[in-house]
Amino acid sequence: MDASPTMTAAPRRRSGRVRQGRRIADRTLRVACTGATLVGALVLGSILVMLIVQGVRGFTPTLFTNPTPGPGSEGGGIANAILGSLVLTGIGIVIATPVGVMAGTFLAEYGRGSKLAALIRFLNDILLSAPSILIGLFVYTLMVRPMGTYSGWAGGVALAIIAVPVIVRTTEDMLRLVPGTLREAGAALGAPPSTVIINVTWRAASTGIVTGIILALARIAGETAPLLFTALNNNSWFSANLMGGVANLPVMIYQFALSPYPNWQGLAWAGALLITATILVLSIIARLVIKPQTSR
Repeated sequence: MDASPTMTAAPRRRSGRVRQGRRIADRTLRVACTGATLVGALVLGSILVMLIVQGVRGFTPTLFTNPTPGPGSEGGGIANAILGSLVLTGIGIVIATPVGVMAGTFLAEYGRGSKLAALIRFLNDILLSAPSILIGLFVYTLMVRPMGTYSGWAGGVALAIIAVPVIVRTTEDMLRLVPGTLREAGAALGAPPSTVIINVTWRAASTGIVTGIILALARIAGETAPLLFTALNNNSWFSANLMGGVANLPVMIYQFALSPYPNWQGLAWAGALLITATILVLSIIARLVIKPQTSR
């Protein structure tokens, strides 16, 4: 009878020590995570503030109307670079969207559990994390060297290769979220798999697929390395056939920022702020588009 209080008290003391140790570990980890978050926010906030301050200084009345000036010239704008970026990004997303959506549909609907689908997923993951400069070198060897000149078509293809894996991954994930009962209902009505995919699964996952396309668009909007080897740059308006150098914002920012001319540096800051604002707007649109999908 006397031993029972002693036996019950010891476990309580041990459990008390464990709880105290867990509290200390929890507080330590919380302080470490909070400190790391503050450091990251401080660095990113400093970059953003510097970009806004320097970029606003470069905004002039002729920024969106005049082409980029020559070396040592005053004034000018980035209208040709903005138009060139829109054209290159448009070519890239037009090429990447059907390829990415079809490939993602195959992985989610036709290739479940097959070895071919597993191989495609593996290659898609590699392409998703591949350095963009390697893609630029690949397209340079594939298109620029045989054509003998830089072109906007080569730049669009390079951007499309970067966008494809993003669309493939998003399309597959969104289609996998569609309940199987919807497919079974379509099959029960006698509809072939292609009709079920087009009229049922694509419609059910349309919001997520569009979100993936928008994210891919934001992904390629600021790519510089692949355009250095494909479209390069130009200080004037590009030709209608897109042959020769095509002005674009990423390469313009890269070249102008490294130049010794203050006017060029100011235009580089303005272009960087414009690209950042564009990517921010696209990201907000993607979140607004995907919000109704997640709330269902």
